[in-house]
Amino acid sequence: MGRLEDLRINAYLSEVARGYSNNAFVADSLFPTIDSETEKIDIFEFNKEAFQVYNTERAIRANSNVMSPKGFNKKSATLTEHDLAYPIDYREEDESKKVKLQLHATNVVTEGLKLKHETQCADLVQNPANYPTGNKIILAGNSKFSNYGNDTTPASDPVGVIEDAKDAIAGKIAQDPNTMVIGHESWKKLKRHPQIQGLISNNQNKLVTLNFLKEIFEIQNIYIGKSVFVDENGNFVKVWSDNIILAYTSPLSSRTEYDPAFAYTVRKKNSLAIDEYRKEGNKLKYIRATDIYTPFLVGPEAGYLISDTN
Repeated sequence: MGRLEDLRINAYLSEVARGYSNNAFVADSLFPTIDSETEKIDIFEFNKEAFQVYNTERAIRANSNVMSPKGFNKKSATLTEHDLAYPIDYREEDESKKVKLQLHATNVVTEGLKLKHETQCADLVQNPANYPTGNKIILAGNSKFSNYGNDTTPASDPVGVIEDAKDAIAGKIAQDPNTMVIGHESWKKLKRHPQIQGLISNNQNKLVTLNFLKEIFEIQNIYIGKSVFVDENGNFVKVWSDNIILAYTSPLSSRTEYDPAFAYTVRKKNSLAIDEYRKEGNKLKYIRATDIYTPFLVGPEAGYLISDTN
């Protein structure tokens, strides 16, 4: 494929694609986007220095406080191109409203690219191997959130598990996590857990909401991962398993690769575009979405994985 600027870009459909959103997708909450002018980039992996609290007080005539930089662990990478095309037969277009069919095609191919990004990010953050020692736990036996307790077995302790995860992150980066992604299966068990239910005031509806979890866990942003994909056998598979990910993500509205955080998606600026093309000898028009990006884990110590909650 030629350069993006050489393609027959449909500006209207490209704006539709860039404004597209799907509430089931939550990867952007853990992998906020950084725009890049080029496809070849430098990735900065952050150490404790990026999060450290320094002594900055200075007495009169005293020397300035000078930190001892350890530098960044920098590696070079090339962003990956992703594209997906939707075929439209000329007879379909004749029988339908032309723009309406093209909008449908745009939504389908944009959804496909977004779902790919969602699965890439989910695979990265749900893999225990991507976390350092002390930043992950695999629940087993009675510690699973599905253990609601009975006359002989005390219930599991999801609040304690979450607090331990928060402490682990804060102990390594001197920042509390501000983002949590809960897999849908974990959410179904967590919101019915007697420990969580018991924290609701008696004069309130016993319905656990995300706003309630934000209060008790003291985490600003909580999202439920509900997205699914269809495997090669036609079965629906959940993108987010029975896992919970806590992370410190950059709260800045205009981020750069120098802002310390758990993860980023680096995207070539304005790379998400819709173009049209035809193949010689057939009667199809193709509506194609193109995007150029790569998700990266840049600060694993700023995250924590709770696996197998159920």
